[in-house]
Amino acid sequence: MTIRSVKDANVSGKTVFVRVDFNVPMRDGKISDDSRIRAALPTLNLLRENGAKLVVASHFGRPKGSVVEDMRLTPVRQRLSELMGVPVVDTGGPSGNVPNEVISGLDDSGVALLENLRFDPGEESNDPEFSRQLASLADLYVNDAFGAAHRAHASTAGIAEFLPSYSGLLMQNELKMLGDSLENSSGATVAVVGGAKVADKIQMLRHLTTRVDTILVGGGMVAAFLAAQGRSGGAADVSSEDSQAAMSLFESPGAQVILPADVVTAPEFDENSEATTCDSESVPEDGLILDIGPLAAKEYARILGIADTIIWNGPMGVFEWESFANGSEAVAKAVAANKKATSVIGGGSTAEVVGSLGLVDQITHVSTGGGACLEFLEGKTLPGVDALDR
Repeated sequence: MTIRSVKDANVSGKTVFVRVDFNVPMRDGKISDDSRIRAALPTLNLLRENGAKLVVASHFGRPKGSVVEDMRLTPVRQRLSELMGVPVVDTGGPSGNVPNEVISGLDDSGVALLENLRFDPGEESNDPEFSRQLASLADLYVNDAFGAAHRAHASTAGIAEFLPSYSGLLMQNELKMLGDSLENSSGATVAVVGGAKVADKIQMLRHLTTRVDTILVGGGMVAAFLAAQGRSGGAADVSSEDSQAAMSLFESPGAQVILPADVVTAPEFDENSEATTCDSESVPEDGLILDIGPLAAKEYARILGIADTIIWNGPMGVFEWESFANGSEAVAKAVAANKKATSVIGGGSTAEVVGSLGLVDQITHVSTGGGACLEFLEGKTLPGVDALDR
């Protein structure tokens, strides 16, 4: 897919509506991780350097079409001002006449931030009138919000019907890295997939089987794969949907699906529950699988060490708890240690694993999109990408 790039847009003297993903984590009213804001800076700075005025827009949280005071973008606007080194004007809104009045008074290369887009019910319903209202604020549209590209909302899809549209630098990089890892990889391609339920990842798994050589399975979904083979999945409540989905992976041609040789179980889903390592052939009926075991971690690391392309989505266990973090940490370190491989990591939890270990700089690409990354790996068309001009 070839979509128009912001690098090719003539923006001098024009106002550009830039959709970003500033849905940042907050703690006690303060931003705890500003990486999503930093990720948008190359696009924002490029546009300003080329003489554009900017109308920056994002959603935050789930206010469901109403104004929620705790979901205002004030902390985001303040942090964006600090990072860009320019005052970012508060336009209010996102609806009404005030945004238009404020934006019309912007200085050359000025920057304004709309209020939380989801304060207007027209955003999530992709209302044509709200899309048209957003489009009236600018001359061009740039979508740099890969994390929201799987949503057909007014600011991600509808607005593109009314303005010439382009992809931002972050959007371009996400699509290239994820696309190349699936379609243009050479040599051995290994996917590592974790998570709690097979049903949540089955579309991605099916898509990956036709595009990678090996799939390493981890997380709570291991129980369903064991049950599908007639082995004990422990105390997990494995639905028939999960079991059938797992069985279909074994029966489909394509990638080799590898299960962990051993797992770490606990009698209860509790951080302080006693951790026990057991062979995957003999998982106790009263044990919950909360991590892959040391033998599996070693074997997975060996396979990852000889891979040429690595795609990782989903931790190997409940990595937030120390007793069940070893598998995820071992995989993260193995991915980072393979310097010859192109490594692509998607999903918030997976990114959190490598981030907590200080390994982000040793990964080729860490995706900013959770749901968008998952749907891309499932082979789905992303509405926010599909709406952009070719």
